Amino acid sequence: MITDATKERFALEVAKYPADQKQSAVMACLSIVQQEQGWVSAESEAVIADYLGMPEIAVHEVTTFYNMYNQQPVGKYKLNVCTNLPCQLRDGYKALHHLESRLGIKMGETTPDGMFTLQQSECLGACADSPVMLVNDRCMCSFMSNEKLDELIDGLKSAEGKV
Repeated sequence: MITDATKERFALEVAKYPADQKQSAVMACLSIVQQEQGWVSAESEAVIADYLGMPEIAVHEVTTFYNMYNQQPVGKYKLNVCTNLPCQLRDGYKALHHLESRLGIKMGETTPDGMFTLQQSECLGACADSPVMLVNDRCMCSFMSNEKLDELIDGLKSAEGKV
């Protein structure tokens, strides 16, 4: 459910644009919902559409175009591995398959404990650093060898006290 506090945050974003262009804040509003709820539901999209005065389908098109918006609940740590061609040529799929094996899940799935969701990603814009991955849509990790992937997973588990 979208709270009044959330709508106040929406208003701060909308205020950055001319009054007749408030739909320009759609990405910011989606990000706010995701920060607060962990994902963007169809109901949240409808509230955003109403708030911004735009069709629900237009909000949904933005949600589905960008892989940074979760359309279903995800684990505490969302791991996006780039599998675009440059990263494929430099072991992007090898990194994805290593994580599948290490976590015991397939791409698109979440570990049973709800800690990790594994996704593939199109270009993350760091081809020279491949294989690359993005953790929780914020932290870019470069040159991700199997050893570095294991260190990342171990570090995240350790931080949660789940080692």
